[in-house]
Amino acid sequence: MLNRNLGSQGLTVSSIGLGCMGMSSTYGHADDKASIESIRQASESGISLFDTANVYGNGHNEKLLGQALKGMSDNVSVATKVGIQEMALNQKRVNGRPEYIRSELEKSLNRLNREYVDLYYLHRIDPDVPIEESIGEMSRLVEEGKVKYIGLSEASLSTIQRAHKVHPLTAVQSEYSLWSRGVEKDIIPYLQAEGIGFVAYSPLGRGFFADDFSLQASQEDVRHYLPRFQGDNLTANQEVFKVIRNLSQNLGITSSQVALAWLLQKHRNLVAIPGSKSIQHIRENIASSYLELDDEIIHLLDKTFNESNTHGDRYPSMLMGELEK
Repeated sequence: MLNRNLGSQGLTVSSIGLGCMGMSSTYGHADDKASIESIRQASESGISLFDTANVYGNGHNEKLLGQALKGMSDNVSVATKVGIQEMALNQKRVNGRPEYIRSELEKSLNRLNREYVDLYYLHRIDPDVPIEESIGEMSRLVEEGKVKYIGLSEASLSTIQRAHKVHPLTAVQSEYSLWSRGVEKDIIPYLQAEGIGFVAYSPLGRGFFADDFSLQASQEDVRHYLPRFQGDNLTANQEVFKVIRNLSQNLGITSSQVALAWLLQKHRNLVAIPGSKSIQHIRENIASSYLELDDEIIHLLDKTFNESNTHGDRYPSMLMGELEK
């Protein structure tokens, strides 16, 4: 696995990490035993960044990851998040209060069976708490040795700038893929200039860019509730997808490898964390870090996948309201 520096604070990780959220039923049924084996094989194959959050499965995901990495943690970096509470969608779900951040970290450390978290993100920005207060508490956790590096998830440029003045940010995490490119204009250039790393979650469009994409029948598959996977939006998006499928067939690689290679090639300070329960898919993702697409292919993908050709928002309207603009 090829490694990259994530930011300029000293964290080096594999260019392809593993997003573990889907191992806690987010995309349908998941088998703990199979997930643990996939995590261990991913580590043995060179993946060194594993991403989770306290809210995934109400703590189940952190506990699963802690169990899987037991005895292997010397060679891996664990990233987890705080800030989203498991609450009804018609109520406030975001909490950035300092006391909440501290108390949740203790729970996360216990579930992960670790003495510290390598990378601790504020999962969403609480509009009722100044970012300086949230980051200030996270900075104190660094001083106490409970956290090594801190980051933000789905934050606006102004919030990133304010937070970075309080404590150096190691990484910003946001959704970024062929059909989610909102960070390209302002955020990524700022991060590059300031030596802050970028972590792309859902780099395969929540599985949409995989050759074997399908929605699980179970309503546990959260994609049933996402606009891009509904009705006419899904049909229209599948038509656009044919471009990448035909391209990948001509190149003799998978569609997901094309999507990941495009992402890694565009930004050298970027790390991608595709999620998967399958070690076969994980190994395909790892192989994409070695691919080089020529400029003509990059241009074709840039032109084909843009806001006007992508149908549907990333989240339902209630959750879109949690994203800073």
